[in-house]
Amino acid sequence: MPNKTITAILVAAAIATTAQAQKLVGGDISLLPSYEQRGTAYLTASGERQEPLRLMRDEAGWNATRVRIFNNPQLAPGENKDEGVCQDLQYVTSLCKQIKAAGMQIMLDFHYSDTWADPGKQFTPKAWEGCTAAAMCDSIYAFTSATLASLRNEGIVPDQIQVGNEITYGMLWPTGRIDPQKDDNWDTLAAMLRSGLKACREQCPKAKLIIHTERAGDWEATRGYYDRLRHYSIDYDIIGLSYYPMWHKDIATLDRTLDSLATRYPEKDVMIVETAFYYSHENDKWATEDQYSDLYPITPEGQALFTRQLTEMLRCHDNVKGLYWWFPEENESGQTVIRSWINRGLFDNKTGRALPALYELRHFAED
Repeated sequence: MPNKTITAILVAAAIATTAQAQKLVGGDISLLPSYEQRGTAYLTASGERQEPLRLMRDEAGWNATRVRIFNNPQLAPGENKDEGVCQDLQYVTSLCKQIKAAGMQIMLDFHYSDTWADPGKQFTPKAWEGCTAAAMCDSIYAFTSATLASLRNEGIVPDQIQVGNEITYGMLWPTGRIDPQKDDNWDTLAAMLRSGLKACREQCPKAKLIIHTERAGDWEATRGYYDRLRHYSIDYDIIGLSYYPMWHKDIATLDRTLDSLATRYPEKDVMIVETAFYYSHENDKWATEDQYSDLYPITPEGQALFTRQLTEMLRCHDNVKGLYWWFPEENESGQTVIRSWINRGLFDNKTGRALPALYELRHFAED
């Protein structure tokens, strides 16, 4: 065999091995276009203005992003629109083109709602209200398939896809509501998940599929949920977890959960698809001035300390392949985009400068 051929084979094998072993680090940047449309300036820590995706990639080492999609966000309550609910197919398509142009991977997050879907609310889209469970399954399949087909026609193929957002207690309430530690109504939820997953497999056969829950601080609930997915032979690839220290206990608890996941579900990779912590409580209607300061100081340095400790722990777990910050793009230093600040982003709301935690995240994916 000619030397050139041998070299080509070795190079290809090395590239394939690297791609397989690659860890993903980034964030859910679903509101970034809204900030860009208002001319918001994103600055490095030293104050240099840069295009935000380039900054995240080149300065902070990101290689992946997450983008949410709603059914019809125009029907969301006004207060939810003020919080950033606007991601319809047209919006998402435009954003994903930017992401692909920047060379980053895309995780697409189906909420299956016109507004926020999370552990405390899984609102059925208005177009599906009053439907039977069987009709909802058909609607999930049709909506998922049509969305992905449209994206593919625009040259966008997600690398990972979430079928539902924080669905520990099911989706499309009340029809698909469950308890992760009880058997009631799991037939219905399993049918819903199969419908969405089937559409993903057909439209994006190379994409990795994620089932996302948010009880990382409660092993019994987490085990109960994913045991039932196994019982129903649900076809997915990645266990997706939310982890926020203010709601899901300390990092040591997450560490134990990850050990247990590796033992009980060795065939599944894990991703932390949402995490964040505060650097401030300014203009925040959801938190008091010193709330959660017993966990970490509510300062840029406290946020960075949390991020450093989290990445150090996650690097010890071979089964954890991804780490995504939630709403890193929050940046109210220009025109108003959201009325009440969250203050868990990675840019200072007053100056637009990158916070230290942005640079800490990159260590998760480093060799």
